[in-house]
Parts: sequence; structure tokens; C-alpha cells
Amino acid sequence: MKAGDRAEQIAAGYLQRKGLALIETRYRCRWGEIDLILRDLDTVVFTEVRLRRSKDFGGAAYSVDARKQARIIATARHYLAGKKEAACRFDVVLLDRLESPRVEWIRDAFSA
Repeated sequence: MKAGDRAEQIAAGYLQRKGLALIETRYRCRWGEIDLILRDLDTVVFTEVRLRRSKDFGGAAYSVDARKQARIIATARHYLAGKKEAACRFDVVLLDRLESPRVEWIRDAFSA
């Protein structure tokens, strides 16, 4: 299993233990990919998962730059097209390693 896939599994389990319900993993369209789509009560949560073992270049949080955010937002709009209107937010989950990871959950990390 690839490191990124394992990181997404860890993040999904973490968020489910926090009360979110998993809807879909690795949603793809022509504009990009969203790692996890979850539901938090009445809110659809689009989640980017980042694994960075090094703090070089700002670490995991800095890798979700404006360009990456724009791709996630475009992909989320595609996902929501034709669905019942719902509130949504964009979260980021950061992991520093796969074995005994330290998980950092940034709720509402950016907005559309």
C-alpha cells in the first residue's frame, strides 16, 4: 500500500472517531481530486490529507497552496453539481508520519 493511501486511511479513521461520517474517498474529476468527502451533521466536508515527514519548505500545511486550494474548490463544485444544496467546508488533515502519527486537523482551513 502506498504511503498516501495509508495516510488517507489514518485520516479517515481519525475523523470518523471525531463523529464525521465518510461519504467517499478519492473523488476525481477533470479538475482534480479530493482525498476524503465526509459529513459533519448537515455539512459536507471536503478534506485534503497531507503526509510530510520533513519540515523543509514549510511542512505539510504549506503544501496546500492557493493553486491546490483552487483545484480542490473546482472539484468540490463538480461534486456538488446536481445535489441537494448543503453547507460545505474545506478541512486539511496533516500527518507527520505513518507509524504512531501525530494528526493535526485544521477545520475550515480555507474557503471558496
